[in-house]
Amino acid sequence: MDTARPPGAEPQGLKLLLRALRHRNYRLFFTGQSLSLVGTWMTRVATGWLVYRLTDSPALLGVVGFAGQVPIFLLAPLAGVLADRWDRRRLLILTQVLSMAQSLTLAALTLTGVVTVWHVIALSLFQGVVNAFDTPLRLAFVVDMVDRREDVPNAIALNSSMFNGARLVGPSLAGIIIAVWGEGICFLLDGISYAAVIASLAAMRLAAAARVKTREPVLRGLREGLRVAFGIGPIRAILLMAAFTSLVGAPYLVLMPVVARDVLGGDSHTLGFLMGAVGLGALGGAFFLASRRTVRGLSRILTLAAVLFGLGLAAFSQSRLPGLSYALMLVVGFGMMVQLASSNTILQTVVDDDKRGRVMSLYTTSVLGIVPFGSLLAGSLADRFGAPATLLAGGLGLLAAAAVFARYLPRLRALMRPIYVRKGIIPEVATGIQSATHISTTAKD
Repeated sequence: MDTARPPGAEPQGLKLLLRALRHRNYRLFFTGQSLSLVGTWMTRVATGWLVYRLTDSPALLGVVGFAGQVPIFLLAPLAGVLADRWDRRRLLILTQVLSMAQSLTLAALTLTGVVTVWHVIALSLFQGVVNAFDTPLRLAFVVDMVDRREDVPNAIALNSSMFNGARLVGPSLAGIIIAVWGEGICFLLDGISYAAVIASLAAMRLAAAARVKTREPVLRGLREGLRVAFGIGPIRAILLMAAFTSLVGAPYLVLMPVVARDVLGGDSHTLGFLMGAVGLGALGGAFFLASRRTVRGLSRILTLAAVLFGLGLAAFSQSRLPGLSYALMLVVGFGMMVQLASSNTILQTVVDDDKRGRVMSLYTTSVLGIVPFGSLLAGSLADRFGAPATLLAGGLGLLAAAAVFARYLPRLRALMRPIYVRKGIIPEVATGIQSATHISTTAKD
């Protein structure tokens, strides 16, 4: 690991915003993954449009969302144990190869005109199994790629900017491609795009990582991860908040085809613009977090972002004007991204290295593994009460959760402060310089 940066050498401006890109391995990953994620978002939009075109059923949109993400709920904790024991890069290359195969299969079925909704459900289930291992691996792998520990929060924020930049570009491209050539071309381009991230992983030069050499049963390792995650108050609170957000808030995405066609009276272009607006708002949130120098204060930002997410979603549910809906999707994207990326950063900061894979797998379960249940719930409610009422309920639920989290925030900050001291994040206290000014300042974090 690199030595500490000399005094006066702190990056400024754009260099501050992009400081994690100075690390060669992370730069390779960022480039390859950026290309691949554009294809991923094209497939997400094309899948929703294909299913709704074939079935006209909001409920089946929920079923497809459930099939694609329920494996994460079941398997991600196991993946976290493996991420703490095995070579993460090799596992990531394997997951990318399998994802490529899934996208190319879906492309072949669609382009030949034989695809059915059951093909989509089965392939979504397969991709969900792959993602159950891929997502916690990628989250834990950030620390392996960045040599300076102080640049890890910036790398996490840039990961979010990469993801949401792709969310901005991918859906817009998908809307055009679907209108001109159909969904199958989106799936084909996605399959090809995985070559970029596979090449970037193969080109990395990584130091030999220390992994746990143990014959301890996997289930025992899993229990230890659960004990750490739910035994530490701040980790437990953040995981529960993320899980509730995923249950009532994040499933709004599965209803976007319904909103685009039936509420706003649009077509695939409207869907692409809605998804692109979410990506633009989220990209702004990612740049906001990337510009911060420290994790201190993120718990308060997390709370405010959850409020913004809830307000934006509730207002969006009542909009019938495309322009206003796009603007509100900017707010939703910003709030959702800042909340979840702040949660990720805090967890990566407080957890010890030998538990990182397991804690991040539980975060993956909370963020992605709960979504399929929310997707089923949202699809069922939209069938009965309509998409606008379902979205309104989700927004109000997010506001209620943010109020509960805010109530316990002072206690959580008090619990996090000793961890920040131990890790040197509050350097004045860590070195014993405990002036009244410093104590007053750190108490706010």
